[in-house]
Amino acid sequence: MEKNTAWAIGLSSVVLIGFFFLQTYFMPKPQPVTQKNETTAVEAAAENSESIEKNIPEKIGIVNSQNSDSLAEENFTLETNKVKVTFTNRGGDIISYELKDHIDSDTNGFIQMADNITDSNRAFAISIGGAENSIVNDIFVSKKIDDNKIGFFKNYVVNNPDGSKGEFTLVKTYTFNPNDYVFKLDVTVAPGENFQGLDLNGSSYSLRTSPQMGPFYNPKVNRYENRQFISYNGKNKKRIILGTNQTKSYEKEWNWVSMAGKYFEVLLCPSDSSSMNSKVTYSSKTELKDKTDAQAIVSRKSVDANGSNDTYYVYVGPRNEKDLRIYNVPENNVWKLDGVRFDNSIQTSGFLSWLEIVLKFLLEMINKLVHNWGVSIIIVTAILKFAMFPITAKTAKSTVKMQALQPKMQALQEKYRDNPQKLNEQTMKLYKEIGYNPLSGCLPMLFQFVILFAMYNLFNNYFEFRGASFIPGWISDLSAGDHVATLKFNLPFLGNQIRILPVIYVISQLLFGKITQNGGTTAGQSAMQMKMMMYGMPILFFFLFYNAPSGLLLYWTVSNLIQLGQQLYINAKIKK
Repeated sequence: MEKNTAWAIGLSSVVLIGFFFLQTYFMPKPQPVTQKNETTAVEAAAENSESIEKNIPEKIGIVNSQNSDSLAEENFTLETNKVKVTFTNRGGDIISYELKDHIDSDTNGFIQMADNITDSNRAFAISIGGAENSIVNDIFVSKKIDDNKIGFFKNYVVNNPDGSKGEFTLVKTYTFNPNDYVFKLDVTVAPGENFQGLDLNGSSYSLRTSPQMGPFYNPKVNRYENRQFISYNGKNKKRIILGTNQTKSYEKEWNWVSMAGKYFEVLLCPSDSSSMNSKVTYSSKTELKDKTDAQAIVSRKSVDANGSNDTYYVYVGPRNEKDLRIYNVPENNVWKLDGVRFDNSIQTSGFLSWLEIVLKFLLEMINKLVHNWGVSIIIVTAILKFAMFPITAKTAKSTVKMQALQPKMQALQEKYRDNPQKLNEQTMKLYKEIGYNPLSGCLPMLFQFVILFAMYNLFNNYFEFRGASFIPGWISDLSAGDHVATLKFNLPFLGNQIRILPVIYVISQLLFGKITQNGGTTAGQSAMQMKMMMYGMPILFFFLFYNAPSGLLLYWTVSNLIQLGQQLYINAKIKK
């Protein structure tokens, strides 16, 4: 095998291995509330205040004279064509959020987007003050306004900076649309008697996403799933990855923040980002054993005596361009959102995203004809390999020239082993005599590596592969590993699933490596290194990619088999 080939394989393995260790992010533990210049921040009102209720905007539609202190905890369910949501009147929070169009293969139930709920951490809970404070845990008065709208409110007393008492009402109103993944959350601080504002170290309240989302995620087990946090400021996006039990703050202006997995995400977008503090808290801390959280917490700036009424648009659904890009054009979405660029939350290949777009377009066009994503992968792979055949042939010819040079190279190395400068001069002279360019093999390989990089990201993250069957009974989900049997025990490093595709992939790698050695005369330490690369790398890849998505392995396997045939053809032509 040519040295350049070995280097390319080694480099690609480093890059690919790095991808598999991108994992999780989460939530901070609640801490006591502290108000600027005050020892006590907020205490629940002992009595119902009619004066506060009169100040609740009528459009909220939940004015109710009932005293919430006498209420028991109660759950409410709201269901649309897309989601099934369960609320609790404790804090007016969400404790279950199921996507009805998407099934969790582990539970055979709907995908749960409000996971790891506890008494001290619920989805879209509010903390008075900053993200470090405990969530509001009081019973709220509730009212189901219609089939798609529900509201909650609670009266509070706050210590003003001058030492007097002020009253306000905290109101949360959720509005859904029957056929949309976005819901609207209105958070109102309605001023009551002697209310002078709400300012706890620069924040009035904080709002958090769900502690975790499905499918079930454990970074120790799911190498091909991940959790990442994304913030977008209208031009650029920032992605943050957290390890287990970590908290990190992002302190730049943002338009929306997202907690994203491989195929699903929770995205929070205030209608007026200028009212929000720039600091966003991301946390992977959890109070649950053997679980991980992934939570984003944002805080609203201080509120003056006039109170506040803030609107948040929350996307809870597939991390899919088709569903996300509709919010760029007002005519395409019921909320009339314009240019919010939720689709920028999708994982791309960075500077190679343009190539990924081209490949995705080609893949989708072919699938419209064959109606099978597995067959589409095979056809796209074949098109790419045959399109790159001239480059492949050039690389192969360069390899043959290099192999032919080996005896002369070894003679020069022996002759000038004590004179490196002379060895370099004679080596370059030898290259010139036979017309060999050392870069002739590297540059074509670099181009192929660029294609590989873009294809890897596309096939590893493409939402349409989730649940897409190629060969029923064998490859039934292109986003997961293939499956032929399940053992009652775990195999070391592999698990208990018996898979065939990784075996075929490794065999194709070994055969290709063997063929590219054709005519090679490398000896000594170099020969040993070549053998290690030829046999060691495929075996390493077998363990690394054993549980890889079958769509990704299908691409690599077909690519190897086609290139194997091309190499045999090239070798035959060279012999003639």
